[in-house]
Amino acid sequence: MSPKIKILPLSEWIGTGGKPLVISGPCSAESEDQLLKTARQLKKIKQLNVFRAGIWKPRTRPGDFEGVGEIGLTWLKKVKDETGFLTAVEVADQSHVELALKYDVDILWIGARTVVNPFSVQSIAEYLQGVDIPIMVKNPVNPDVKLWLGAIERLNAAGINRVIAIHRGFHYFEKSPFRNAPMWEIPIELKRNAPDLPIIVDPSHICGSRGLIQSISQKALDLEMDGLMIESHFDPDNAVTDSAQQITPKFLQEILDKLVIRHKKGDIDFQHKLEELRTEVDKLDGELIQILAKRMEIIDEIGEYKRENDITILQMKRWAGIIQDRLSIGTHLGLDNIFLKKLLNLIHKESIQRQEDIFKKDS
Repeated sequence: MSPKIKILPLSEWIGTGGKPLVISGPCSAESEDQLLKTARQLKKIKQLNVFRAGIWKPRTRPGDFEGVGEIGLTWLKKVKDETGFLTAVEVADQSHVELALKYDVDILWIGARTVVNPFSVQSIAEYLQGVDIPIMVKNPVNPDVKLWLGAIERLNAAGINRVIAIHRGFHYFEKSPFRNAPMWEIPIELKRNAPDLPIIVDPSHICGSRGLIQSISQKALDLEMDGLMIESHFDPDNAVTDSAQQITPKFLQEILDKLVIRHKKGDIDFQHKLEELRTEVDKLDGELIQILAKRMEIIDEIGEYKRENDITILQMKRWAGIIQDRLSIGTHLGLDNIFLKKLLNLIHKESIQRQEDIFKKDS
């Protein structure tokens, strides 16, 4: 747990009425007309709290569209004046922050590419010292919960206590239906380290396509995330950036209407049954850890025996047989094949490391 973080509860500074926070708007501000048309359509959605738009766009290669810059902030100000929406923009350096404050932007967010650089985050935090404005922090592109938490701690240390974390998924090199793999264990671990920190989910960047947004949005709420940031555009097919993942305001309304908002806590009978099941899980976890410890004791004996008899550590033929056998047993019992492979490989990696440590005794 991070004792350094002191967060003002979301309910005390933005009125969601106990419902999920919903942020929407185009990936990029393209024109005044585009922003106003999108905002006017979004204004019909009662669940919406904040209008977002990308003013500066960090691009992988020069020459790609990098945002309209300061002129976009004047358009965003018109959106705010006409609709009454709170507004939010991404900032990557002190000059962005200065301009955003100049044009009365309500909420800033730090993007995934900026969060990976502690120097950049620290620079923004120092500039905001004494400025009372909420900050949202996207997860870094790589799955590093400490880097994410560190960025939040830097801002909090500068006196910013209205902070929201945004889970937008992580770069993943294996084949996946997602643009950025959700890796839900990472935001869950962040929540464990900072229990008072609100976390919202960005299904647009996780999915990369419209068809998956509904399911990821529901998953986010089922995992007790505090809200959603979903990109919308009055004409998404012709958007300048990320057209495939943006949706119309009408489609956004359909998604929000279908979401099931579950209770975080049930009645007394529910809590008793839940506690009973959790106690059983705790017991099984304890048994599992004891079994793993016993397995590693035997692995150590095997390592000593191999060392004494000058046998190599890695026995590929046996390992291949173990994988095939354990996968067959596990899938027959209803366990997921990919999960089993990851678990077996993790155990094998630790087993090899322990035996390598034993062999080092000779060096």
